[in-house]
Amino acid sequence: MNNGKKIHNFSAGPSILSDYALEKSAQDIDNFAGMGLSVLEISHRSKQFVDVVDQAQHLVRQLMGLNEDYDVLFLQGGASTQFFQVPQNFLQQKAVYLNTGVWSQKAIEEAKGFGRVVVAASSEDSNFNFIPTSYTIDGDADYFHCTSNNTIFGTQMKSFPNSPVPMICDMSSDIFSKEVDFNAFDLIYAGAQKNMGPAGVTLVVIRKDMYARVADRHIPTMLGYKVHGENGSMYNTPPVFPILVSKYNLEWVMNNGGCAGMQIRNNEKAELLYAALDRSPYFVGTAETDSRSNMNACFVFKSEFEHLTESFDAACKEGNISGLKGHRSVGGYRASMYNALPLESVQALVHIIDNFAS
Repeated sequence: MNNGKKIHNFSAGPSILSDYALEKSAQDIDNFAGMGLSVLEISHRSKQFVDVVDQAQHLVRQLMGLNEDYDVLFLQGGASTQFFQVPQNFLQQKAVYLNTGVWSQKAIEEAKGFGRVVVAASSEDSNFNFIPTSYTIDGDADYFHCTSNNTIFGTQMKSFPNSPVPMICDMSSDIFSKEVDFNAFDLIYAGAQKNMGPAGVTLVVIRKDMYARVADRHIPTMLGYKVHGENGSMYNTPPVFPILVSKYNLEWVMNNGGCAGMQIRNNEKAELLYAALDRSPYFVGTAETDSRSNMNACFVFKSEFEHLTESFDAACKEGNISGLKGHRSVGGYRASMYNALPLESVQALVHIIDNFAS
């Protein structure tokens, strides 16, 4: 897509998309489905766009191995809206949350407005550098909520508990990146702008029997999941273009081995980068080894080498490395290696790290 030098895009999000999705979407901006119109100006209720939504939902079902017990919804508002939409719908008395980072903290704070929140475990005392694995989920809770990957701190859940209550997960930053038993969850939500598509659409996968668990309170129509399920995500005008781009990106995932193929691809990239960091005399990863994220590798200079920051930044700029700056909560660097990031880009970063050490 870029006619100049190759830019290695490690942005944490909105993030890199597949060339396939970008090229197909660009064609549709000019002439969508042979209509002679741009996809940006057609009716969302046209047969051509309804087909796009149907195809995108089908791809989600295929990639996640879902049956008809689930609704696949394309909503708006990002994961931040889900932080309050989930408890508004399902928190009646008590909910259990796992606190593993900034985004789970925000979800917890929103939930407190609707009922009692029990934090089963937290890694806050160590600046969220690991994923807690020993905790109990109260059997009388309305649901259990967790965040599968933490972009800011570079940690990722390697397994999920056997929850005695409905399990809800924010998978915004690692959905479709590896094989998961998605049928173990009762609701999954994900902002698209990491592994699925561009910012502007939010995926919600919800088990239909959750509709019977909706709390006895007034819920605005737009915030009711069942309304969107019954209307095929078209109760109001959906985010047309982000859904289209997401469909193409999901096609790319499917054509490259599905979630299993992405897992192989992402393991290779993560292993390559973490090995370089571990052998470097200058850098140290911020996450505990058994909690390291395949999506976001966070690392900093060892304290005695912090004066070399400017030199390393210059080397990265010379090597066309983009989006590597770490979040202010951690500092240092964050290499986000989402599905569409090629191995070539990780190799370029590793080359810089190794050369810097020598």
